[in-house]
Amino acid sequence: MSVGSTNGLAAPGFAGRGRRGGGRVTPRPLRDPHSALAAFRGGNFCPLFLALLQPMGSERLEMRKRQMPGAPETAGSMPAQPGPGTRGSNACCFCWCCCCSCSCLTVRNQEEQRPRRASQELRQEDLPTSEESPSPTLEEVNAWAQSFDKVMLTPAGRNAFREFLRTEFSEENMLFWMACEELKKEANKSIIEEKARIIYEDYISILSPKEVSLDSRVREVINRNMVEPTQHIFDDAQLQIYTLMHRDSYPRFMNSALYKDLLQSLSEKSVEA
Repeated sequence: MSVGSTNGLAAPGFAGRGRRGGGRVTPRPLRDPHSALAAFRGGNFCPLFLALLQPMGSERLEMRKRQMPGAPETAGSMPAQPGPGTRGSNACCFCWCCCCSCSCLTVRNQEEQRPRRASQELRQEDLPTSEESPSPTLEEVNAWAQSFDKVMLTPAGRNAFREFLRTEFSEENMLFWMACEELKKEANKSIIEEKARIIYEDYISILSPKEVSLDSRVREVINRNMVEPTQHIFDDAQLQIYTLMHRDSYPRFMNSALYKDLLQSLSEKSVEA
């Protein structure tokens, strides 16, 4: 039996034409696959051939049209206009193509970014990054050598000490201490909660690159109190970091070139005056 024929008939979609008597059948394609399906539906053929001849469903046709750029839309495939209480045609919760142009995903992303944007603005505007202060006087710089408290008492002292900490890659200690001072000044509960969360993410979380060094006891207390934070939630941690700067960084600051150069510069200006 010839490969191109089945029981004297051509394969689905083709009509046989050729010599009889077992000769080779030359297939002639039919122009309309639906007529071929109707002609061979009663025959004993593989279901796969019949399935391939079936026309695509309306959903698959609609999906194919959406994938083709610039394809003209017919009257039956025109999207329905949204009513007053319905969403647009793209506002779906089950976007089959998972494209980022889906309006439901866009709205969801906007809602997620809104509190994040607000917290970023709060971090940039309210939390201290630097303090404005006049240049320190010679008396102030000499007083810094008396105690660490006098360094931290004035903005000029804090700025000079912070500049030194930056050279030792431990500036986060001063930033954390200053953020805690700002938190204590707040009275609004929602602002306190937001600032406490920002301070926790920036300086307490083990995932933060600016994490400060705290013992486990202080961390456990903070973690419990973060459920309902107050303006004094970081008091123990602030005292621990203050003590660390006093014992560890302050002696090196007094012997640093930064402090000695500042003292010498002010002394020379005082002599000239």
